[in-house]
Amino acid sequence: MSDWNKKVIEEFRANKGKVGGYFENMTLLLLHTRGAKSGLPRLSPTAYTEDSDRLVIIASKGGADTHPDWYYNLVANPNVTIEVGTETYDAVATVEQEPERTRLYDQMAAQYPGFEAYRQKTSRNIPVITLRRKG
Repeated sequence: MSDWNKKVIEEFRANKGKVGGYFENMTLLLLHTRGAKSGLPRLSPTAYTEDSDRLVIIASKGGADTHPDWYYNLVANPNVTIEVGTETYDAVATVEQEPERTRLYDQMAAQYPGFEAYRQKTSRNIPVITLRRKG
C-alpha cells in the first residue's frame, strides 16, 4: 500500500469517514478486495456517489491509460467489503455495461468535475462499478 493511501485510510478511520486534502469535498469509501493473483487482502480508498440502493465507484485511476489494481481484484472476486463512514459491510460489485455505465459516469462527473477531466485524459473506456449491500 502506498504511503499516500495509508495516510488517507488512517484519516478516514480517525474522522468517521471524513478526509481532508484532495478528498475534502468528496464522499469516500474504503474498498476491501482480494488480490486477483495473490489472494491477499487489499484496501483502497475511492470516491463514490449513490444511485438508489447502490454505491457507485469509478475505475478512473486519475485518467491513466490503465485500470487501477483494485478493478482487476473485484472483477476476479466481486465479493467485497466496504467501509462508509463508521459502517462496514459486505457487498457485491458489478461492472456496469452501456448505457448504464455512461449514465452513472455522467452522474459522478456532475458531482465531481474532476471525473470529466479523467475521461478526457484517456482513450480507455473507464469502468463504472456498482456496489450493492449483501443481504
